[in-house]
Amino acid sequence: MQSYDAIILGAGAAGLMAAATAGQRGRRVLVVDHADAPGKKILISGGGRCNFTNIGTMPDRFLSANPHFAKSALGRYTPGDFLELVEAHGIAWHEKTLGQLFCDGSARQIVAMLLDECDRAGRSGGVVDIALGLAIDSVTHDGTVFRVTRGGTTATAPSLIVATGGPSIPKMGATGLAYDLARQFGLKVVEPRPALVPLTLGGEETLFRSLSGVASEVVARADRIRFREAALFTHRGLSGPAILQLSSYWRHGEAIGIDFVPDCAPDWLIAAKRSAPRTSPRRALAQHLPDRLAETLAERLALPVELGAATDKALAAAQARLADWPFHPNGSEGYAKAEVTVGGVSTAGLSSRTMEAKSVPGLYFVGEAVDVTGWLGGYNFQWAWASGRAAGDAV
Repeated sequence: MQSYDAIILGAGAAGLMAAATAGQRGRRVLVVDHADAPGKKILISGGGRCNFTNIGTMPDRFLSANPHFAKSALGRYTPGDFLELVEAHGIAWHEKTLGQLFCDGSARQIVAMLLDECDRAGRSGGVVDIALGLAIDSVTHDGTVFRVTRGGTTATAPSLIVATGGPSIPKMGATGLAYDLARQFGLKVVEPRPALVPLTLGGEETLFRSLSGVASEVVARADRIRFREAALFTHRGLSGPAILQLSSYWRHGEAIGIDFVPDCAPDWLIAAKRSAPRTSPRRALAQHLPDRLAETLAERLALPVELGAATDKALAAAQARLADWPFHPNGSEGYAKAEVTVGGVSTAGLSSRTMEAKSVPGLYFVGEAVDVTGWLGGYNFQWAWASGRAAGDAV
């Protein structure tokens, strides 16, 4: 039987950050993962270049039953702190739109950096052992130490950090283990659901599937939540950054609205009628939208062949619809295509400073396993770094 100061379940972003932090504080740490390599989800992120943080990180860009929970960890480990680490390892990076930071090279550089940080534990008298390729058979607690058994081998430690994520992207080996362990130890779980995921369309709206591959900048709305980014029509429904963002807030059965012409004045179609009455609605729309989308929307609006033949009332109705076109998604593409999971281990049972379970001393939950979910664009990685750091500092 092996004995450690802390056992970490999960060799992803949050788990490796927690391991490196604890190890560099002189702790003996064991990281276990059923995958055959560490950081697999990191490797596929950002098109293989890893959108490792967002410089616009603020607590209000995270969803949680307790919107204040993330403030402590995010405030103590910022995007600037992680960027300092990236630069210390000589990793070149660049900023894309909306504060998103990516590696110039490969996401493998981020995984290598985290593993190197784990190796640095030896300089402080710590140890980080990483055991891969075997599923966990059992996790128990006798009131003093946790016992983790895998492949017939048992390791013990007074501290256990659960960093196994959520069920999104099951082909990468994702499971609901974190939720099972939370319930095993008496913690509540906020109902999980897929997030940052494409939405599907049915019924009459399947006609829009003919636009598969067409993208346009829009403002997408769910209730009072709005995102301005690109929307993409797919063979199953709607995707693109604006829709992925919205999906985290969308609830089954709700309608969403899309403003296809966010830069147009409220009476733009009526003005177009005045200036060019013989212009067709399709041509008027094509000045602001891709041709195929303009043609489809014009057909659905059913206006006369020329703008001049339409009444101002009809054009006003068309303007209003284009500015808030209703769609009624019949679902999403599920965990298979979801980048993250909304919901998870309830923050009500955790310390916002350390991520430790209030009712089970020594038990910690970090990263996606927790009911904290960020926007698209590097926010979820920043939560992984910050929450992993918080737990690593505490064990």
